[in-house]
Amino acid sequence: MRIATWNINSIRARADRALAFLERTGTDVLALQETKCKDEQFPREAFEAAGYEVATLGFSQWNGVAIISRVGLEDVQTTFAGHFGVEPVTEARALGATCGGVTIWSLYIPNGREIDDPHYAYKLEWLKHLRAQAESWITPGTGDPDAQIALVGDWNIAPLDEDVWDIEAFAGRTHVTPAEREAFAAFADAGYTEVSREHIPDRTFTYWDYQQLRFPRNEGMRIDFTYASPALAARVTGATIERNERKGKAPSDHVPVVLDLAD
Repeated sequence: MRIATWNINSIRARADRALAFLERTGTDVLALQETKCKDEQFPREAFEAAGYEVATLGFSQWNGVAIISRVGLEDVQTTFAGHFGVEPVTEARALGATCGGVTIWSLYIPNGREIDDPHYAYKLEWLKHLRAQAESWITPGTGDPDAQIALVGDWNIAPLDEDVWDIEAFAGRTHVTPAEREAFAAFADAGYTEVSREHIPDRTFTYWDYQQLRFPRNEGMRIDFTYASPALAARVTGATIERNERKGKAPSDHVPVVLDLAD
């Protein structure tokens, strides 16, 4: 089974690229972030014609998540318990579904903007609620220790200094602060494993800004990850970052991260 996550940065602008990626790579489940459209605007017919089922969550031209699967799409969930510390829920950032026996959550973690911006505190609170829910799903008594769960998407955090092209350039900025990195590491404390790190070398990035020739200069960031529950982590046989998807006509500023699972 092959799972991929991709911040597509507008599915209506890049549906053809997503379809070509699915065909080229044989991906069974594709989790998308930043789809940037309402549910009724998502080009689902093109994916359904290619043999995929589609679940979406989108309220406006901002944010948005989706799951595209050819191995089943059941138990669709559009929010975790609680409201991530924010009332009311107004952003489409989390979508879950069971695909081929694996519960997959497509996640678009808040950016944080600036350290002194309320959105930064919102980001940390969002992660706190997500972590609490994720832990409950695999804890005896509240969940199933054998559950196969993948938390995939754009985490908007660079956990290591090596995950940005120049750590000094990020001094005083979001994505690399101790609080964000602690929030990211808390998922490991909850029993999950970030499974791409073992298979992908350091300084392999998943995002390059469109400005200042960041991609040709390889001035990128690694901010797209997959956290797996213990039962799922045991099935992982490999992971890749599809860097070539940043090339060509009208690419997203992110590239897919692909995970392979043993049957």
